[in-house]
Amino acid sequence: MTRKLPFILLFCSLLAAPFSSFAQQEPLSEMRGAWIASVVNIDWPSAPGLSSHRQQMEFDSLLDVLRAMGFNSVFVQIRPAGDALYETKLAPWSKYLTGQQGKSPEPYYDPLEYMIESAHQRRMEFHAWLNPYRATFDADTAALAPTHPIRSLPKDRLWEWVFQYGNKYYFNPASPFVRRYLVNIVHDIVLRYNIDGIHFDDYFYPYPEAGQQLNDYDFFASDPQGFTNIEDWRRNNINMLIRDVSTEIKSLKPYVKFGVSPFGVYRNQENAPNVGSATRAGFTCYDDLYADVLLWLRNNWIDYVAPQSYWSIGYPPADYQVLAEWWARNSYGKHVYMGHAAYKIGNSANDPNWNQPNQIQNQIRVNRLNPRIQGSIYFSARPLLRNPFGIQDSLIQSEYRYQALLPSMSWMSPTPPANAQICAIEGTETAIRLAWHACEVLTGDEMPYYFLVYRFNGEHVGELGDVENILTMTSYNPKKWTFEDQSVAEGGYYTYLVQPYNRFHIAGQASVPITVKKTQKGMKKKRKLFGLYF
Repeated sequence: MTRKLPFILLFCSLLAAPFSSFAQQEPLSEMRGAWIASVVNIDWPSAPGLSSHRQQMEFDSLLDVLRAMGFNSVFVQIRPAGDALYETKLAPWSKYLTGQQGKSPEPYYDPLEYMIESAHQRRMEFHAWLNPYRATFDADTAALAPTHPIRSLPKDRLWEWVFQYGNKYYFNPASPFVRRYLVNIVHDIVLRYNIDGIHFDDYFYPYPEAGQQLNDYDFFASDPQGFTNIEDWRRNNINMLIRDVSTEIKSLKPYVKFGVSPFGVYRNQENAPNVGSATRAGFTCYDDLYADVLLWLRNNWIDYVAPQSYWSIGYPPADYQVLAEWWARNSYGKHVYMGHAAYKIGNSANDPNWNQPNQIQNQIRVNRLNPRIQGSIYFSARPLLRNPFGIQDSLIQSEYRYQALLPSMSWMSPTPPANAQICAIEGTETAIRLAWHACEVLTGDEMPYYFLVYRFNGEHVGELGDVENILTMTSYNPKKWTFEDQSVAEGGYYTYLVQPYNRFHIAGQASVPITVKKTQKGMKKKRKLFGLYF
């Protein structure tokens, strides 16, 4: 507990302090996300069966530390293995939440609704992370809730829905009933919750295990769908799910992003000279997991890819820098968020490069040198909290000194937000207060989702997009469009303007600037432009 306190205090000070209190130039927009895994209680909650209050306290504390470190997004695993960390008729409550599958939290609350609100209060996006095909995490079906499909389906139908591989059960990608079931799960989440994205991980067909074989040849023989190669047929089964999920999301809420975090190597060059990377990975997502990620990007089915490139810079079989450049070249104009192995920092027997204290910082710099890479996601949150090699301090003091916006997705935005206009300004003995409004909001798409408040010292307007000039960013969907600047000095001249952003993180036209002089009792207007002053 004592180790977390300084970061929580720092988080509070970061919200209060202006962006310009730091000196180093950083990107205005950059994905800085963390995967929060619930399966086997990796990250949250810390143990099954905790009280609702303890679960909420743990989640809030986790977000506070991440926000203090400069993070702006979380990817929370809400469907780890055929179950759910939210109330739904389509899946039982997760045992990782309550200790018993099918049991609701006590006292009752909806964890997903709570987590989304907690993230948005901290100006962080919330992406709902689903493992679509993993039906169980072990072979003990007796412990499953009666509402789990393995228990609830008739025996003569079960063979079509699930299969066992190793010590786990998986939903069958070849079944159209499974595909419709998974699309309905996504439909339910998107329709009922204010999420920012749907996120699939790397588990499609299961990772190969020694002595195990996929027993789907009868399915292939009964319905080959025009394919003569079972591997192409398997890939098409996954393709249809990705296509249908994408269509469903965009039909309900076009602003909800859909992304995938595949295994970090698509194909090895020796097996695919024209498209493979210069790697020697034991598995690849195309050949072994049957995930044709490049097809999904090319067909605009996903909005971003977050390859799990969990190797170091210089690691011969799979060099991080080689993979970063490969994914950037093959992104088809979509966003690339590189996946970092936070769990390996100072903790990898197979790769001594992870004993370099600056390994993660160097990976971040590799990303920033490539304009086709828009940021990072870390697996997972808890290793960051353990602070190996002082990674928290390094990010706060070096790489993430400014709070970054989320990168925009221009292809998703139907229209920019309405223009902003400062309509009122007043001075007190200690502060300058601003109020603003949006001009000519004709449709819901034009309603701003948040605002940047710029302040320039003097009687001029500097560069928009320079993080040193940003005074604050409002919360998402703020109820009050006001801000109080308490970092002013008597006798100083200050020029303010406000810029709106929509939910796609597209900027609208900034307001007309207003310049004031701070006086002992309040302020004096340098000039009056539009609107009224208090």
